[in-house]
Amino acid sequence: MPAKIAPSILSADFVNLERELGRIANADLVHVDVMDNHFVPNLTLGLPVVRRIAEVSPVPVDVHLMIEDADRWAPQFAHAGAASVTFHAEATQAPVRLARELRALGVRAGVALRPASPVEPFLDLLPEFDMVLVMTVEPGFGGQSFIDGTLPKIRRTRQAITDAGTDTWLQVDGGISRETIARVAQAGADVFVAGSAVYGADDAAAEVDALRDLASTIWA
Repeated sequence: MPAKIAPSILSADFVNLERELGRIANADLVHVDVMDNHFVPNLTLGLPVVRRIAEVSPVPVDVHLMIEDADRWAPQFAHAGAASVTFHAEATQAPVRLARELRALGVRAGVALRPASPVEPFLDLLPEFDMVLVMTVEPGFGGQSFIDGTLPKIRRTRQAITDAGTDTWLQVDGGISRETIARVAQAGADVFVAGSAVYGADDAAAEVDALRDLASTIWA
């Protein structure tokens, strides 16, 4: 699968979100972080804002829920217009049931894991998920440094996806930049969330292209 770049609007100008979405119209997805100040120590966007983002975004909306009680709330973001909804394994009581519910609503279902959370409990369940998100920083804030210790988990996940023969995307989120994206792609990731690297650049669209080219060189 060609490498996909999903800029995170966590690093965008929240006062001018429609303009900021226009800056990344060449991206594959836009990554929207939803935080509730309980699961993580930060508060970002809620359903009404996500619904409006989905209405005006030039690319599909990839919602990443960093919230408690994902079983209750995740389907609401599918109804709000997201193309994919990712919930944290640590915040759901029934991940397979929730993934099936999201798929029934017509969206891609993803499961996310904190850096220290093991992926092994989910490897036999890969057919139930459209995406596995391996966090490469602690969730909650943008601009953190990449955690190199997550690379073995990414490799194990890629090997399991290959062995299972599923079309499961392997997403990474945290510290992705020109300096880190190649080794993350080498480990097996194919969807890359980049916030400050993209929105901190003078030309966000050019940065999206540069990151995609660096990752695609590995996947070619």
